Formats: sequence, C-alpha cells, structure tokens
Amino acid sequence: MSSDYFSAEESTLLLIDHQVGTMQLIKNIDRELAAKQSIALAKMAKILNMPVVITSSQEERAQGLILPDIANILPAAHAARIKRPGVVNAWAYAEFRDAVLATGRKNLIMAGVTTDVCLIFPAIDAAREGFAVQAVMDASGSPSELSEEFSRQRMRDAGVVLTATNTLMAEIAKDWSTPVGQQLIGLLFSDVFPALGAGIA
Repeated sequence: MSSDYFSAEESTLLLIDHQVGTMQLIKNIDRELAAKQSIALAKMAKILNMPVVITSSQEERAQGLILPDIANILPAAHAARIKRPGVVNAWAYAEFRDAVLATGRKNLIMAGVTTDVCLIFPAIDAAREGFAVQAVMDASGSPSELSEEFSRQRMRDAGVVLTATNTLMAEIAKDWSTPVGQQLIGLLFSDVFPALGAGIA
C-alpha cells in the first residue's frame, strides 16, 4: 500500500449504501451528520472531477433509494450505480469491484452508511488486494458503540486508514490558496462546519 497522502488525481470515491432506509440504522452518531458528510463527499468529488462509484443494496425493500442529494449532485454516477441484489460485501460483488478497477486508481476513499456492515468488508478486502484505503468515519455509523469500535479495530488491523471528512478534504486540497483549495474550504465552511463558517464571516 502507498504511504503517500491522497490526491484528487490518484483517488476514487466509493459511496456504499447511503440509502434513506439504511440511514435509520445509525445510532452511535447523529444520522443527519452522517448524511451531511456523505453529501459533502459527493460535492467534493464533483469539484475535483474525481471518479465516483456508487452502490446500493435492495433498493426496492426497506433499505430504500440512495439519498436524493447524492443522486442530484452526481447524476451520472447515480445513474450508473451498482444495484446489488443482497450481497453484503460490495467488494465481493463482481460488478462493483469491476467498476472500481475500471477507474484505474489505487487510492480509494470509502464511505459506507453503516461501519459494521456496509463499510468494513469492502474496506478490508480492498486493502488486502493492495489498494490504499481511507475510510471516512463521520459519513458512516453503527447501531451500537460496540459494533462501531470492533469494526474500526478490524479495519485498522487490516491497514485501512480511518479519517474524517474535514481531514480528508484538507489532505486533498494541500493548499487552501489554490482555486481548488478555495472551493474545498468553501465547502467545509458551508456544509461540514456551517457554524464555523458563519462565525468567520
């Protein structure tokens, strides 16, 4: 795995199962926060023109549709989303893995709606295959603190880097004074830390 910091040119964003029904399983953090951070990641990818692979599971059941804001921000990626029939581990579903491989990028930014089911398995499997994986933890959650803790431990043990939305954006931006950096810091203030942005303004 690469030890380098991630860049927009070498990374792909994977959004796993951010569905209106599945969001209700998040209990360890505020589910609205997790939704907001996943939407901010979608906006980041759009700013950076970064490849995005979206997947969902059993949309016709209780899991429901992908969050409307993500669908609206990334219409092409949403239209091309991988609809899994029920396979828990997205990485084990060939169509999803093939879509990731098709991007040609080895740095994977992963956010899965539930840490303990949707995120943990593809993150670990991708890391084991030699991908550099960063898991965005505030765009994910679990039904309990215990399942969240154990899932984070297993991912770290497998070489997955745990991060947060603001840390990832700072890592990608590298320099806030650049045109892209200005867009990303604007996104941080407007979406990730709106209260902070209001205070600075």
